[in-house]
Amino acid sequence: MIFEQLVVGPLQCNCTILGDEATGDAIVIDGGDESERISAVLERYALHARLLLHTHAHIDHIGALAELKERTHAEGALHPADLPLYRNLAAQAAWLGVAPPALAAIERELGDGEVIRAGGVTLEVLHTPGHTPGSCTFLVPHGNQRLAFTGDTLFLGSIGRTDLPGGDSTRMFATLRERVLALPDATIVYPGHGGSTTIARERAHNPFLQGL
Repeated sequence: MIFEQLVVGPLQCNCTILGDEATGDAIVIDGGDESERISAVLERYALHARLLLHTHAHIDHIGALAELKERTHAEGALHPADLPLYRNLAAQAAWLGVAPPALAAIERELGDGEVIRAGGVTLEVLHTPGHTPGSCTFLVPHGNQRLAFTGDTLFLGSIGRTDLPGGDSTRMFATLRERVLALPDATIVYPGHGGSTTIARERAHNPFLQGL
C-alpha cells in the first residue's frame, strides 16, 4: 500500500493518501487545502483518487473538496451529521479571515461500521462524535497492525476541542472511553494535526484519558 501524508493549509492539517500499487486506485483523507500539492502526489505515484474522505467538516479538513473533485473526479464522502457544518463553510472561513471555498456535492454519506474499498485499500468507518457530531475515525489494516486516522478526536498527548459549534464534551469523553480506548494498544494513530502515536502510549500518558 502506498502511504503518503502531507501537511496542508495554514492550520497544518494532515492529509493522507492511501493507494493500491496494483490498480492505481487511491483514497484521500482530509484534503483540506493545497489541492495542487495533493494532486501532484497522486500523479507522482500514477494514482487515481476514487474517494475523498473527511474525518469531519471543519474547513481545514474539507476546504479543498471542490477543487479536488474538479481535479480528480472522485466522490466526496462525509458523515451526514456533519453536513450542516459543511454547508456553513462560509461562516467558518469568516472566523479565520479567509475567502470561503466553493462547496461541492457529497455523493457518499458515511455510516458507522461501513467498509470502504478502493482497489486493494480497505478502510472501516468508526463514528467518533464529540469534536463535531459527525466526526469519524478511519481504521486501515496494515500487516499485523491497524492504522487509525482519528481526525481531531485524538492527538499525541491531547484530544480535540469541544468549544466550537457542534462540539460536545460529554459525547467526546464517551467516544474516547467506549470507542477509541477499545482499539488494540498496538494501533498506530495518525491524528488530524501533529505527530503520530499509538493507543498504548495515549492510554498510558495522555492526561485527558486518565480515569476513563
